Amino acid sequence: MDQNMTLDEYITSHCFNSFEKALLAERYPTWKHSCPEISDVNFIRLGMFRCMGAGNSGLHFLQSTNTVHNELYASSTYFNALSSGRRTKMLKAVEKESLKIYSEQLALYGIDYLQQFPELAEYTVEAADGHFIDHACHTPKSDNGKVYAAGFIYALNLRNGLLRPLCCVTAGTKRTHEIPALQRYIERDNVGNKGRSMLTRNLYIYDKAVTKYSWWDVQKGKNNYMISVLKENSVSTKLSSIAFEKNEINIGVESYSVYQTTGGVKFNLIKYRDPETKVLHSFITTLPQNINPGTIAMLYFKRWSIEKTFNNSKSDFKERKAWSPHLNSLDNQMRLTAMTYNLMRVFEEASKAEEPEKVHRSDLKYTKSLKKRDVAASKIGCFVNPLFFYARVTRISSFTIRMIQDSVLIGKSLGWLINSLATNLIIPPLKLVGY
Repeated sequence: MDQNMTLDEYITSHCFNSFEKALLAERYPTWKHSCPEISDVNFIRLGMFRCMGAGNSGLHFLQSTNTVHNELYASSTYFNALSSGRRTKMLKAVEKESLKIYSEQLALYGIDYLQQFPELAEYTVEAADGHFIDHACHTPKSDNGKVYAAGFIYALNLRNGLLRPLCCVTAGTKRTHEIPALQRYIERDNVGNKGRSMLTRNLYIYDKAVTKYSWWDVQKGKNNYMISVLKENSVSTKLSSIAFEKNEINIGVESYSVYQTTGGVKFNLIKYRDPETKVLHSFITTLPQNINPGTIAMLYFKRWSIEKTFNNSKSDFKERKAWSPHLNSLDNQMRLTAMTYNLMRVFEEASKAEEPEKVHRSDLKYTKSLKKRDVAASKIGCFVNPLFFYARVTRISSFTIRMIQDSVLIGKSLGWLINSLATNLIIPPLKLVGY
């Protein structure tokens, strides 16, 4: 990261590098095409600027681009590019390479929010969920005369905090459940990655809507696993108990067992009683039995991190409305939002890497809150699970996002930006676990 570059130059360079890697990743990319009006690299750059801007519409964004960057684009040219099927294929390939670049960069910073769970080293661990926003203007009505929210499914990597767009659910023209969309995405991904290493294992953490035992049972053979919660109306029979160690990782675990559905599908069930509240939780998983049950329980609690991500996109990126009723436009919006979020995440982590002895105020606030809860629980003979005190993927601070947005406007260097972000860090009075 050349700290003398402006943020605009860095974003352009990152888009170009991702684009070039995407070209090299395919022998004959069908999406390769020269567009003099808006080049593909500039299309991605503009999309990221739109995500981090405050424009209320595409026309507002184009006007701001002319005012701030002195770049004038015809609205028909921009909107045609946004709904182009070729651009959608291009952006899908480029976003994938962008994610790899950012992942490698965060690995160099030593970012690993799952380091206390070495048994997960072979897994890509993601919290996945549907994200719905207002439909676009001029969205066609369904047969019953209604329009619905537009939606996507994202996955948040719980190891490094990067966001991955999975698929679109609906543009708002009809009511569609997200789980079939997720299943179709995973099945297409299986076909597209037949040659991937069998050492690569994907773990999806989802709410109870994802539960479809027979389908996930097949996915185990393709290295796709899930963690969820047991549905209240689930009918299954206990077959056997699974032995586990009584250690810090498994605090609160009352039982670990193999259950079988009426259809003959087996899954593992963890009964976890929160040592703070004494509430009993039932978690289900298709993971192998060598994974600690306490790890499985804690991963489900970490799923909440993706809700903080959606809060970032809606509150800070103003992503509250679809850009267009066209599915290609919606797909592009989803990927550009993820790329913009990951840009913010990398700079947040870069600022912390500059000042490793310091933390964000939100980290300190969270730890103080846990300690207060622990004191209150101790008065009734309870305690907070120690695993909650470890470092975790946090919401990107609004301070970081505002500084990055302002940096685009005033053209400051990356060095200035990172140093400015570091000024918002503080030295904790006590060492925080895992930081």
